[in-house]
Amino acid sequence: MANLVNLENVDKSFGVRPLLDRVSLGVDESDRIGVVGLNGGGKTTLLEVLAGIEPPDSGRVSQTRGLRIGVVTQRSTLPDELTVRQAVIDPLGVSAEHEWAADPRVRGVLDGLGIGGLGLDSPVGTMSGGERRRVALAAALVRELDLLVLDEPTNHLDVQGVRWLADHLVARRVGLVVVTHDRWFLDTVCTRTWEVVNGQVEQYDGGYSDWIFARAERARLADTAEERRRNLARKELAWLRRGPQARTSKPRYRVEAAEKLIADVPPPRDRVDLVSFARRRLGKTVLELEDVTLSVGSGDDRRTLLDDVTWRIGPGDRVGLVGINGSGKTSLLALLAGEREPESGKRIEGQTVRLAHLSQELTDLPGDLRLLEAVEQIASRVVLGKYELSASQLAERLGFPASRQWTPVADLSGGERRRLQLTRLLMAEPNVLLLDEPTNDLDIDTLQQLEDLLDSWPGTMVVVSHDRYLVERVCDTVVALLGDGRISELTGGIEQYLDKLADGPGAPSARRTTAPGPSAAAVERQAQKAGAAELRAARKTVARLERRLDTLTKKVAELNEAMVAAGADPDKLTALDAELRTVLAEQEDVEAQWLAAAEVSESA
Repeated sequence: MANLVNLENVDKSFGVRPLLDRVSLGVDESDRIGVVGLNGGGKTTLLEVLAGIEPPDSGRVSQTRGLRIGVVTQRSTLPDELTVRQAVIDPLGVSAEHEWAADPRVRGVLDGLGIGGLGLDSPVGTMSGGERRRVALAAALVRELDLLVLDEPTNHLDVQGVRWLADHLVARRVGLVVVTHDRWFLDTVCTRTWEVVNGQVEQYDGGYSDWIFARAERARLADTAEERRRNLARKELAWLRRGPQARTSKPRYRVEAAEKLIADVPPPRDRVDLVSFARRRLGKTVLELEDVTLSVGSGDDRRTLLDDVTWRIGPGDRVGLVGINGSGKTSLLALLAGEREPESGKRIEGQTVRLAHLSQELTDLPGDLRLLEAVEQIASRVVLGKYELSASQLAERLGFPASRQWTPVADLSGGERRRLQLTRLLMAEPNVLLLDEPTNDLDIDTLQQLEDLLDSWPGTMVVVSHDRYLVERVCDTVVALLGDGRISELTGGIEQYLDKLADGPGAPSARRTTAPGPSAAAVERQAQKAGAAELRAARKTVARLERRLDTLTKKVAELNEAMVAAGADPDKLTALDAELRTVLAEQEDVEAQWLAAAEVSESA
């Protein structure tokens, strides 16, 4: 296995703050490394030192001779006068259009990143920031390389684009070092994880799930004062182990240790309790669209987003909204927020609704105030579900430590201003949240804090996000804009949405959200995929095995208690231990049967 890059005792500081302190590490040709850590902690600096863009203050960076490296960081820029053709295709040395069009690598990258329709002669200077980043990413991906260094490559991709990029990187024989806060991407792509913390780089085997396990275990063993951070890591691990993804597709690694870590961690939220509380706060009517028609675009680009659609969002509903870039998700949120008027039909808002809309556009913030003053301008204290927080505490949970809270608002970065916008929205104690890409510019720690708040938040929520973990964790249902003028509910969640995109226009459409339950078409699709009889049998088997697992779990607990009570009786201990081993063996066998049955029942 060839070594590509080495760092030896590298120091790097900006001002008086050391970002890298005597760091030594290496990248091999088969490595796919995810880099995580707090915002401002040195992740981008590590990438730039590794790639040779920034020199170290001391120490040595060595690269293998003839290393072919592609680098796309957040500070990478393309000249305004450059066209897509000049940035992506010309460096490959293919001049004729038929040459590159016939190259599946080039065509696949352009289409996979959603820039195939921009036009090859479109100048970069006329593009949005997201389109520029995707062109720069495409320029790196089409090349034959030994090492790819990417900084937040998923930021401007939709859910489909993120999955395409993950599949592309897994399939390529290329070394990879990537900074990203997309946890599904980390789990899918990366085989190693680097955590940049306090100037050091901690190294772990595996992706996000393995890292979060190791982090929780390290915090438990270290017995440090970071109680809040430790609990969040354990709660995140609990979600990873308990969710449907853990039951089917996630690797069952270190089960006993993981279960021990999360044994006393409560479920992320009690859905029944939260919905009940939401109804008391909101009444029966929250947001409704009745017979609504809405178009987006203008001229030749005008298209119908909603065509005579009725959609009712009730108290306590937690909805994830997905669709390709440009499908109209932001326009739909603006309609729900009352910021756009439909062409026909009507929008109905409940009398008790207090709505907050986090858009992708930065609203006007009081630049003459300091950060904490801007938060306290809304309220000094806030109750969010089970939490009562001061303005300072909420700001800290959303990524503003005490040392940063007296920074003038005018001096904040774009990402910090967006986090401040979210903080101010939450301080108003809304009971309806409309969130458009809330995870942009958040590191994983701040993401966990936000998810922890949203987990226990008793209100109605519609979330647009390319972060699959966020949607799957805080939302109970997923709906999609598939370009057919409807809002389609996806009982299979994001995976079903991606399957529909892969199947193409001819695939059966998802059921309309106005339907009170599964439609005849939905039942027919289930019968086609698994067979109605097989599906019913699988679901009965799942229910039966779940009841048996509950019984065995209780039996294990009883035997453990009995063994503690019989501590001075060796004969009784031996008998109890033998019985416990028998029960545990049966429990493992039943769990394996449950996994197989669950896969069948969830395949429909």
